[in-house]
Amino acid sequence: MEQQWANLTDHIGPEKIIFIRDARAGLEAILVVDNTAAGPAIGGIRMATDISLGEVFRLARAMTFKNAAAGLRHGGAKSGIIADPDMEDGAKERLVRAFAHAMRDVTDYIPGPDMGLTEANMAQIQDEIGRVVGLPPVMGGIPLDTLGATGFGCAIATEVAEEMGAVQIDGSRAVVQGFGAVGIHAARFLAERGAIIVGVSDSRGGLINLNGFDLDKLVQFKQGGQPVREFPNGTAVSGSDLIGLDCDIWVPAARPDVFTGANAGDVKASVIVQGANIPATAEAERMFHERGILSIPDFIANAGGVICGAVEYAGGSESQAFAVIEEKIRTNTREVLERAARDGVEPRRAAVDMARSRVEEMIGYQRGF
Repeated sequence: MEQQWANLTDHIGPEKIIFIRDARAGLEAILVVDNTAAGPAIGGIRMATDISLGEVFRLARAMTFKNAAAGLRHGGAKSGIIADPDMEDGAKERLVRAFAHAMRDVTDYIPGPDMGLTEANMAQIQDEIGRVVGLPPVMGGIPLDTLGATGFGCAIATEVAEEMGAVQIDGSRAVVQGFGAVGIHAARFLAERGAIIVGVSDSRGGLINLNGFDLDKLVQFKQGGQPVREFPNGTAVSGSDLIGLDCDIWVPAARPDVFTGANAGDVKASVIVQGANIPATAEAERMFHERGILSIPDFIANAGGVICGAVEYAGGSESQAFAVIEEKIRTNTREVLERAARDGVEPRRAAVDMARSRVEEMIGYQRGF
């Protein structure tokens, strides 16, 4: 544990690591508040059976950099509830409310929705502690998952890659892994710009159609509760089979570490647009760079969701949120890619250096006592 703690700690954070257990509610959870130099930290709550401290910390640090890169008045945090997100709704609500109650006094943390949780769950947290983003519209929220704020930002990042000569979106072939709240909208916004979606996957497998899917029908099928591999117009494959599919754009939009040193050499895409948080290991990122594959980092490409959440928390509108998403992501993607080209480094290295310098400047404005 000492070595693990040492690996998690630096001058940026984390400020708090909290393990939460409520035996009566059956709750096991982890909360990491990484840095609050810019203001109270925003970061989603995810629910999965295999969440670890290392994963939550890496996600919290990604949020620190994401919020700093986007110029938000918020620091970074993340939390994870260790449970099956497919449990019965009543049991899930009790668990979510128990989590909210347990962290009610951690007032420098503003939770939001992430993998496994919904706007309804955010409404339950609001009812408990009055501090959340990602609320349903009836409660004044901007429905970022319904509108596709994160997927929209991914499309904007891809447009910048096109401007810099890395890909031509119109007529390109795209793969979207994680065809859910982020992936569906990333596919939709890319298709609106002329991309052909040839591969998709969810937690139960993948589907390929080299001629391109009828996206409206596929989305309707998926939103009806069916796994994509059962959609009749395609060839069912395992999710991992999509990694080596011949395509131009690859959008990871699910779990961490989809790309590793073991499979990064199989990727045939020209551009990877990271819709998920930490979808590639450091070794995979190095391999992409060496192979000339442009990998746009997560906290640059997928910042649309948290930008939308910050606009909502400040009382802004849907139109304001989308305008800010486009402005921030277009500017930051261009700066990161220009830095990477100028310095001859991976885009992730350029992005981390940019975000870290902004966080360190904010830390410098804090009182030292």
